[in-house]
This record gives sequence, C-alpha cells and structure tokens, in this order.
Amino acid sequence: MAKFLNTSATNYFLEELIKAARERLILISPYLKLNDRIKELLEDKDRLKIDVRIVYGKAELQPEEINWLKELDYVRTSFCKNLHAKCYLNESMAIITSLNLYEFSQVNNNEMGILIERDGDSELYGDAHEEAQRIIRVSDEVRMSLEKIVIKEPKVSEAEEVKEAFQKMREIFLSQLVYQTYSGYVFSQFKKLEQDLRSKDDIRWKHAMHLIRLLLSGITVLKDGFVPVRIEAYRPQLLAIRNQEMPWMRSTSGG
Repeated sequence: MAKFLNTSATNYFLEELIKAARERLILISPYLKLNDRIKELLEDKDRLKIDVRIVYGKAELQPEEINWLKELDYVRTSFCKNLHAKCYLNESMAIITSLNLYEFSQVNNNEMGILIERDGDSELYGDAHEEAQRIIRVSDEVRMSLEKIVIKEPKVSEAEEVKEAFQKMREIFLSQLVYQTYSGYVFSQFKKLEQDLRSKDDIRWKHAMHLIRLLLSGITVLKDGFVPVRIEAYRPQLLAIRNQEMPWMRSTSGG
C-alpha cells in the first residue's frame, strides 16, 4: 500500500531509499544540484559498487557537479529531453514525488510524494520501475568531462575583437535561474550557519563573508546584467565580517 509523504518525509525517505540500495539505484530528476548529504550517500554506494543511474533533463550541470560525478565509477548520468518526472527507486521501494534533486528545493519548497514498497504493492512498484527503465532507455548517457579542445590560439588583436563582441551581447548568456541559484545556495548555507550558532555558539566567519559576497554579486547580476569579479565597494564590510568585527545579526540584516 502506498504511503503519502509531506516535505520532510519525502527528504527522509529519499535518504533511506539511497542508503537501503543493495543492487541498484535509479534517481530521476529534471533539475540536478545535489546537497552534501546526498553526495555523501552516493559516494558510499559507489564504494560498494552499487549500480547507480541518474537521469536529469532541464539544465546544464554546473562544473562542480561535473567534477564530482567524474570521480564516481559506478554512477552513470543520462540526459532526457523534456523530462518532468521525479522518481527515485531501489530494488525494494520507490518514491514518486514533486521533489527535484536540487538543494534549493529540498530546503525551501513545499513538496509531496508517495512511497511504494515492493513487498506491499508489487504491481504498482513494477509499473514505476518499468517506466523508469523506459526513461533511461530513451535518455542519452553523458560523458562527464571538462576537457577543452584547443585548436588555435588567436592573435592578441583577434582575441580583443572577440572579447568586445561577446561583451556587447553578454546579457544573452545570463541564465534565467540567476536568482534561484544565488539566493537558494546562500540561504541554505545561512540555515546551516545558524544551526552552528545555536549548537556551537560560533560560525565559520570566512564562509559567512563569502556568502554575503555571493549575495552582492547576485544583486549586481540582476540589476546590471553582468557578473562582477570583485566587490570593491563593500570590501571593508566584508573584511569586518571575516574578522568577526560585525555581529551575525547585523551581517544578515544588511545593516
């Protein structure tokens, strides 16, 4: 019999599903940006040589995700065009849910889903497993690589012309997920810092400084349409945060 899951239950049983996998694990999620806990669990599956298939389909992977996936020998990643389904399975249970494998969604969104246990409803589990296998079959396996092919180094004058041309149309390269990417990561990390503050009465101040810097960068991207390399105007305030000269509440309130 299927079991209804709210947001917290979906996250809990997703971790349990990954931990319980002994032979195979299938993770289907349009958006893919794994949190540290999920990465840790998948690294353990890789050490145990469990066959893991990840299917995504809505956005290009970030370089840090690619680098991490390259290190895993038993995790295969595929891209499925027009993917909207979110489904997670091992050999004994399945979760069908609204939850993406995306750190921002797991921390901030209201989600729901159902848990299907193979022993309790083998027919329903079989239908979900069969559809998951079909999605894998129609997906294109992705070879994780950041290697660049250098054909010819342009002359300095040619490089300057190319740079100027790209700078003039830089707005077209901005992702529509700018706000979600910047704020989602920063606010999820803020929650972890606040947990440290409650449990340890201290935080990693250098990390806090970089989070504020990321927020300021994101604001500049949204207002002015470019990604700033430096945040010189706020350098004194950022150094004050790093050096613990600014209280945490003032740091996060913009005061």
